[in-house]
Amino acid sequence: MSAGARSLAGAFARLRPGRSVHAISAVLLPYDESGRIDWEAFERHLLRTRAAGLDVAVNMDTGFGDLLTDGERTAVLGVTRRALGAGAPFYAAAFAGPAGDPVAGYHAAIATIEAHDAIPVLVQCSAMHRLAPAEKASFYSRILARADRALGFELSSVFAPHGEIWDEESFERIIALPKLLGAKHSSLDRATELSRLSAKERLRPEFRIYTGNDLAIDLVAFGSDYLLGLSTFAPERFAERDHALGEGEVGFLSRNDALQHLGNVGFRAPVPAYKHAAAQFLHITGGLGGDGVHPRAPRRPASDRAMLFDCALRLRMLIDPERTWRERVAPWLGSGVPTAS
Repeated sequence: MSAGARSLAGAFARLRPGRSVHAISAVLLPYDESGRIDWEAFERHLLRTRAAGLDVAVNMDTGFGDLLTDGERTAVLGVTRRALGAGAPFYAAAFAGPAGDPVAGYHAAIATIEAHDAIPVLVQCSAMHRLAPAEKASFYSRILARADRALGFELSSVFAPHGEIWDEESFERIIALPKLLGAKHSSLDRATELSRLSAKERLRPEFRIYTGNDLAIDLVAFGSDYLLGLSTFAPERFAERDHALGEGEVGFLSRNDALQHLGNVGFRAPVPAYKHAAAQFLHITGGLGGDGVHPRAPRRPASDRAMLFDCALRLRMLIDPERTWRERVAPWLGSGVPTAS
């Protein structure tokens, strides 16, 4: 790690007020009360996110991509393309598959994603973990041989066991691959991400680092773009914050603070339960009719609704707070009612 990335002065020297951010939202895949995908709610949320000005990414961790079948992931691609219309950009997770040759699995996933005119995001697999840096870069090169372009993805194991954070040599070798346009970075560690930014500026300035750190979303002010699950909670508020940064407005700070408060509540341990927190929040704020998630996904306690209500108040997302509390929070507090579905 460079000396600049280790020092506070080096970190603050990276601040970039007035920068334009490429915003990608990892979109939640809603479920109904019977445990089935709620396709209408998904389409509405996709369109809401795009209307806010954010690009969308589907089949990511936020969309339960690792829990879906191949057929379900393909169906998500089809619904997304139909909803957005021809030519609208979107991103989609590419998985290696549970068995067989992982490179062949990635090739099949990439072919399906590109058939829907989307850009693959290469989700790590356990076969990558034991590879030395040169071998790992070669592995990615073989995957990318069948892709027009793609994003990489460093994922902390706190999100999923197949994830890993690259060592510095692996990162430097991987970002040299020309078909890789950028990489999502989800170490949840500021210093590591700042080091990534310094390295890419030295080696390949056009390469983009998309922060996946939902506990430090102000990294956009230090040079990162983002591909965040937190943005699916409140896409309009993220767009407003991003605009304030681009305009160099001091209001960026308060907007970011309010969103970070939401992130600290939603992404506390156990981290994978953030997806249920997203569904709870979207139900409280009127974006969803219930708080259903994938049947195998971890859940938050119903009492979290009180904290999420406070987050929504701070973000000014409630038209009638008293009614919202009465109808979408109070019935779940101490009542034994586990969900809104």
